[in-house]
Amino acid sequence: MLLQNLRLDIGRFLCIPLTVTVVLSSALSFPFITSSAAAPLSNYHHRRRFAFESPPKAMLQSQSPVPPVAKKVEHVMELFGDVRIDNYYWLRDDSRSDPEVLSYLRQENAYTDSIMSGTKKFEDELFAEIRGRIKEDDVSAPLRKRPYYYYEKTLGGKEYVQHCRRLIPDNQKVPSVNDTMPTGPEAPPEHVILDENIKAQNHQYYSIGAFKVSPNNKFVAYAEDTKGDEIYTVYVIDAETQAPIGKPLVGVTSYLQWAGDEALVYITMDNILRPDKAWFHVLGTEQSKDTCLYEEKDDTFSLDLQASESKKYLFVASESKNTRFNFYLDVSKPEEGLKVLTPRVDGIDTTVSHRGGHFFIQRRSDQFFNSEVVACAVNNTSSTTVLIPHRESVKIQEIQLFSDHLVAYERENGLQKIIVYHLPPIGEPLRSLGSGQAVSFVDPVYSVDSSESEFSSSILRFSYSSLKTPSSVYDYDMRAGVSVLKKINSVLGGFDATRYVTERQWASASDGTLIPISLVYRKDLVKLDGSDPLLLYGYGSYEICVDPGFKSSRLSLLDRGFIYAIAHIRGGGEMGRQWYENGKLLKKKNTFTDFIACAEYLIEKRFCSKERLCIDGRSAGGLLIGAVLNMRPDLFKAAIAGVPFVDVVTTMLDPTIPLTTSEWEEWGDPRKEEFYFYMKSYSPVDNVKAHNYPHILVTAGLNDPRVMYSEPAKFVAKLRDLKTDDNILLFKCELGAGHFSKSGSSLLVAPVNKITGPTKPWIVDNLNQGKLNDYYWLLAMLSVINLLIYLACAKWYVYKDKKLAEEGTGE
Repeated sequence: MLLQNLRLDIGRFLCIPLTVTVVLSSALSFPFITSSAAAPLSNYHHRRRFAFESPPKAMLQSQSPVPPVAKKVEHVMELFGDVRIDNYYWLRDDSRSDPEVLSYLRQENAYTDSIMSGTKKFEDELFAEIRGRIKEDDVSAPLRKRPYYYYEKTLGGKEYVQHCRRLIPDNQKVPSVNDTMPTGPEAPPEHVILDENIKAQNHQYYSIGAFKVSPNNKFVAYAEDTKGDEIYTVYVIDAETQAPIGKPLVGVTSYLQWAGDEALVYITMDNILRPDKAWFHVLGTEQSKDTCLYEEKDDTFSLDLQASESKKYLFVASESKNTRFNFYLDVSKPEEGLKVLTPRVDGIDTTVSHRGGHFFIQRRSDQFFNSEVVACAVNNTSSTTVLIPHRESVKIQEIQLFSDHLVAYERENGLQKIIVYHLPPIGEPLRSLGSGQAVSFVDPVYSVDSSESEFSSSILRFSYSSLKTPSSVYDYDMRAGVSVLKKINSVLGGFDATRYVTERQWASASDGTLIPISLVYRKDLVKLDGSDPLLLYGYGSYEICVDPGFKSSRLSLLDRGFIYAIAHIRGGGEMGRQWYENGKLLKKKNTFTDFIACAEYLIEKRFCSKERLCIDGRSAGGLLIGAVLNMRPDLFKAAIAGVPFVDVVTTMLDPTIPLTTSEWEEWGDPRKEEFYFYMKSYSPVDNVKAHNYPHILVTAGLNDPRVMYSEPAKFVAKLRDLKTDDNILLFKCELGAGHFSKSGSSLLVAPVNKITGPTKPWIVDNLNQGKLNDYYWLLAMLSVINLLIYLACAKWYVYKDKKLAEEGTGE
C-alpha cells in the first residue's frame, strides 16, 4: 500500500531542516569568484586550484563580533548513583514565551546574522544561480482519477501551488501510458480547486498536509497548518464553487480519509502529540458530535490511517517501533464500526490492503524480518495464503494493489527494485505468485518511489531520480512491460547529465561490515587526489532509507568541484531489516562508527582530505553529527547539525515530551540502568569536552514538536563554554516555525543571511508540489543548505576582495 501519510510517530526521523545558508569563516581553502557565482566553468576549472592562505586569526577576531554566552544555572540530575549537571536546563521553556530565553535566542540569531553580514552580494548571486535552474511556471504530471486529470500548478513569482483539474476527453476514456492531458483552446477548461497562494496571504507560515478528493469528485477535504506545529484544521469545500461545507475540524492531524462521499475519518493527538484517537465525521455535523472509532491508550503506540487502493475499506493501524496491528472499516457499512483485521501480537508488524474478496497483508516478524506477503479472505481473516515468501536477502518495502496486479517495492543489496506480479481474476483462489516482472533502471545508484495510481487500470505510476538524473515520473504498462516518461523536472541553465558521475563505494566498518556510500561529482572538475572538497551526509535511524536522488541546487556544489556523498549507515533500512536492528538500542553506536569509517575511507581513497571534508545531518541525523563531533572532532573541517536530537538522556527520561514514550523502542528506556549508561555514553550534550572542534552550524525551530529547540540551544551553549578552538560556532533558531522551517518561496529572494530559507516550497526543493512525500523529504532537505559548505570558504575571500576593490586592484 502507498505510504501516503507523513507519520508523526516516526518522530525525529522527519528531519527536514531549517534551510540555511551561512558562512563558516575559512572552513576550506577555496577561491571566491567576485564577478559572478555562475562564472564560466571553463575559466573556473583552472582557477579553483589556486592556493589561498587562511586569514590571520587576529584579523578574523577583529572583524567578528563576540558570540553570546548563556548564563549557567546549575541543575542536578541523579539516577543509578550517577550525577549529571545541566547548567543550561533553564533554556527549556515549554510555553515558548519566557523573555529571558527568547532574548538569548535572539542574541544567537543576531550573532549569526552579524557573522554573515559580509557575504550578501555573493549570496544574492548564488540564489540567482539556483533560481535560474528552476522552471517556475510548471505543471506536475497529471494523474487520472475517475473522469478528471488532477494536477498541481506553479506560477512565476508565486510562493505556493494551485490544485487543479480538467475533465478527461472522450477519446481518452480507456487509460493508456501514452495519454497526455490536452491543454489547447479546444481542451476541457482548467478548473482551479484551491489556490494556496490566496489561502496563505494572511499567514507567516502555511502548509497543506492533506488534500483529499471525495469519491464522487464533488468535494475536497484539506488539512491546513498555519503555525508549523503540525496541528491541523480540516476544511471541506465544494470542488467547483469552493463554498465551505460545514464547519472546519480543529486540532487534528493530517491523517484524513474519505469514508464514502459524505463522511470523513480523521485522527487527533493527545497532550504529548501522540496520534491516539480515530474519529468518524458526517459532513455538515458538529465536530462535537463525531464518533470515536478507537482510542489507543498505550502511550508507546500511535495511530495511522490508510485507505485501500480499492477505496472500499479504511484501515486504522496502531503501531510502535516493533509492532503494528490493524482494524478495518467497510465504508459501505460505517455503522458497523471498526473490526479487527490483524490482532496485536508483540513483534509482529502488519500493513494491509484490499482487492476483491481478499485482504492482502505485508507481515514482518523476528523470523520473517524482511517481510512476507500473505492474503486472507474478507470473511475469514484467520486463514492466510503466502503470496510472496520471506527472503533473507530481499526486503519487501511496500506493496501496491491493482485490480489485476500486485506491485512489490523491494530492496536487495541496498538497491531498490519494482517487481510486478499478475494476479488471477477477482473471485478465483489466490496462490503463491512465483516470479514477477522487474522494471529496469539505468543508473548504478538511484531512488524510486511509489505514486498514486488508478486501481482499476494496468498502469503503474512511479517516480525515479538519481544523483545525476532529475526527478522523473513514469507510467509503466504492466501488461506490455513498457515504461513511458510522463514528466522530467526541467533544469534550466544548460544542465548536462553526462558531465556527472555517480558511483557506489563500500567502506569497511570496525567490525568488518561493509557500508555502502553513494557519490556524485563532475568528472571534468575533480582530481580524486585528495584535494577535492567533499560533503558527506548521514542519517541512520528509524529504518529510513536515504536513497540517492537528484537536487538541482546541489549542482552549485558539484559545478564548483565538490564531491557529494551519502553514507548508508546502520540504523537505516537500505540493506534490510537487520541493517536497522544493528543500529538501534544497545547497538546504536554502530551508526556513529559506521559514519566515521565512511569518512576515513573517503580520505584513504583520496576523494578528499580532513581539511576538505564537511558533514551534514538533520534531526536524528543531527544526533549523528553531534556524536561524531565528540568522538572524532579532528576528522572534519565543518559540520552542519540541523534541528539535532542531542540531549538524548534527558529527553528520553521525560515522558511529558512529545514522542518520548513511543521512541523507547528505538533508543531505549533510560529508566533502565543498562540503557541509561549506554545512551549517556553517546548523547552529544553529555559528551562535549574541552578540545578543538571544527566549524559548526546548528539550527532549531522554536515551535518544533519533534526536537525541542532547547536541545540544540543547550548543545551550542555547552560547546561555547568548553571548546578550545577559535573556529566559528553558529546557532540559528527560527522563531516563527517548527521542525519544517518556514514556508513560502518569497524567502528565496530575501536576504539569505537571515537563515530562514524555505524547505518545503516548490521553488527551493524543486518538487513542484510545495510538500514532501514520505520517502522524498530527506533528499529534499538538501536544497540551499548544500551550498553552506561552499560558503564556508567564502567569508575571507569576500573580505579580501572587498579590500582589493577599495585599493583599485580587485578583479
